[in-house]
Amino acid sequence: MQDITIIRPDDWHLHFRDGEMLQETVPATARCFRRAIVMPNLVPPVTNKTEAMAYKSRIMAAAKDYPNFEPLITLYLTNTTTPADIREAKEAGIVASKLYPAGATTNSEAAVKGIKALYPVFAEMEKVGMLLLIHGEVTASHIDIFDREAEFIEQHLRHIVADFPGLKVVFEHITTKDAVDFVLAASDNVAATITPQHLLLNRNDLLVDGVKPHNYCLPVLKRNTHQQALRAVVASGSPKFFLGTDSAPHEKHKKESACGCAGCYSAWSAIELYAQVFQELDALDKLEGFASTHGPDFYGLPRNTDTVTLRAETWTIPDTITLPTGDDIVPFFAGQEVQWKLAE
Repeated sequence: MQDITIIRPDDWHLHFRDGEMLQETVPATARCFRRAIVMPNLVPPVTNKTEAMAYKSRIMAAAKDYPNFEPLITLYLTNTTTPADIREAKEAGIVASKLYPAGATTNSEAAVKGIKALYPVFAEMEKVGMLLLIHGEVTASHIDIFDREAEFIEQHLRHIVADFPGLKVVFEHITTKDAVDFVLAASDNVAATITPQHLLLNRNDLLVDGVKPHNYCLPVLKRNTHQQALRAVVASGSPKFFLGTDSAPHEKHKKESACGCAGCYSAWSAIELYAQVFQELDALDKLEGFASTHGPDFYGLPRNTDTVTLRAETWTIPDTITLPTGDDIVPFFAGQEVQWKLAE
C-alpha cells in the first residue's frame, strides 16, 4: 500500500453558501483543508467588513468540530464599492476581494457593470496589499460561451494587469490554454487556480450522449485541447498555479431542472481527485506544491505546519448526500471510483 504525505493543503476558491447548507459544506472542506478562500456571492452578497465578519462567524459555528480551520472571507465588489470599504476590510484581516462581471455566474446579478469604474478601488487594493480575485469571463450575449474567458483576457485582464502592476491578481478557475499562456507570460503578481473538474473533464463529458447537469459549471467545460493545457501546466510544477476547487453545492432538484444551476460539489473528494490527476500525469511529486505551498506563498501567508496522508485505496463516491433540510446533493463524480483516500 502506497502512502503520500503532504503539507496540509488549502482551498483557494470555494462556495459554502449559507444557512443550514453550512452544516454540510463546512465540515466537508475542513476535514482536509486548513484554510479556504470563501466566495461572497450570497443573497444578499458580502460587500463590506461587517457582513464579512458576520458570515465568518456563521462558518466558524459550523466548523465547531474543526477548531483549527480558518475561513478567509472575501468582499464582493460592486459599482458602489469604495476605497474606504477596502481599507476597512483590510484592517479587519480580509485578504482579498472578488470581481464578478454582472451575470457571469450564480448570484452575480449585483456585480460589476463597467470594470473601469472600479479603477479607484483597484488602486486602493494595490496600495494596501489586498488581492484581486477575478471570475474572468465576458457576459455579452453575442459572444460564444466557449470563448468568453479568452475574450475577457483581451478586453479586460491585460489592461488591469498593465495598469496596476503592483496588484496581486488571481485568475480564478481557469479553463483554457489562453488563460494558461497569459498567466505564464504575466508578472509574478499574477497567478491562477484550477479546479478538479477542469482537469478531469472536457465538454464531451457535459454534452455527449445527453446533457449531464451535474458536470455543468461556470466557466463551462472546454474542448480537450484546453483540458490538456491545464493538465500540462500543473504537471510542470509552476508556482503560478494552485488548488481552488470551486466546490459549489446545489440541491439535486435545482441542478436537474430548466434552471440548470452551475456548480460541482467536490469538497468530499477534491484532494483525492487531484491526487488521481497527478498520478495519471506521473507527477505526484508536484502535488504538494500545487495543493499546499504555491497558494500561501502567493497570498503572502505562512505555509501550514501539519500534514495529511493520502492512501492508495479504491473507494466509491456516494450517489447523493442528504442535507440537513432533507434535500439531496449529487456530489462531483457521484458513483465513480477514486484511487486515493484521505487517511483518518
